[in-house]
Amino acid sequence: MSKPTTDGFDWALVKSFLAVLDAGSLTGAARRLNAHQPTLSRHVSELEAQLGTPLFERTGRGVSPTAAALAIADAARRMEDGALALARGLAASRSAETGTVRISTSAVAATWLLPPVIAALREAEPGIAIELVSTNQITNLLRREADIAVRMVRPVQTSLIARKLGDVEIVAAAHRSYLARAGTPRDARELAQHRLIGYDRDDTIERGFARMNMALAHDRFGVRTDDQVAYGRLVAAGAGIGFVARYNIRHWPGVVALLPGLEIPPLPCWLAVHREIRSNRLVRRVFDFLADALPAELAG
Repeated sequence: MSKPTTDGFDWALVKSFLAVLDAGSLTGAARRLNAHQPTLSRHVSELEAQLGTPLFERTGRGVSPTAAALAIADAARRMEDGALALARGLAASRSAETGTVRISTSAVAATWLLPPVIAALREAEPGIAIELVSTNQITNLLRREADIAVRMVRPVQTSLIARKLGDVEIVAAAHRSYLARAGTPRDARELAQHRLIGYDRDDTIERGFARMNMALAHDRFGVRTDDQVAYGRLVAAGAGIGFVARYNIRHWPGVVALLPGLEIPPLPCWLAVHREIRSNRLVRRVFDFLADALPAELAG
């Protein structure tokens, strides 16, 4: 075991160390940091060399922290907290009307809901650059992975400010070309006679039918995908009847909503921002703009 040293110590390696520790694997850590796995592996090796002790042991499905890693974990997290507090303080101190604001939302919202709002925002505030993060994972605002998040679940962290923008209405929908071939269902029971578009590993739609006392086997859905953008495009292409956010339909010429009496629980739409970031003038301006514009987009 080599002697630990702080000469030339690279504090940036701590971020990679904590990501691997929390994810339990180099692959998961790379995905979380949007980095390359070999880079994280090198960072961990460099930190181990500087500390003079191994930090992880490889397992069949990932890595396992050593006693040394667990011993320094609390200190590393305090270091991270300090860095995040410093970043938030610097962000809050910005007073210029130009800069970049990072918005995170789901792939569907990034594709159909946010673009017209961001276009309007850029017209109103040409000095504010927008980074749009399209991800179906809940972005960690506390770690500054984004400044603002548009989510379909209510944030629970007390350090976040959240505003409900409205509800996302989910409807059965199909392209007129499909309905011309197969007919239009008159009630929920007739849906089972149609070509249905479902999810692959996600059983949300099947559970919804079960609540209506309509048990449909997984293979009853002739086309299945968990990619929400691809799912919408399948509906728009006339592949069958799917279940989509109503606000999407206006972007798909020829697609119509079906069965207005079908009771599908809506999804709440929340706008979230870190409490400290909220005092930043740039972030506040974007937050307020989204809060004003998105409800109308959700209503279609």
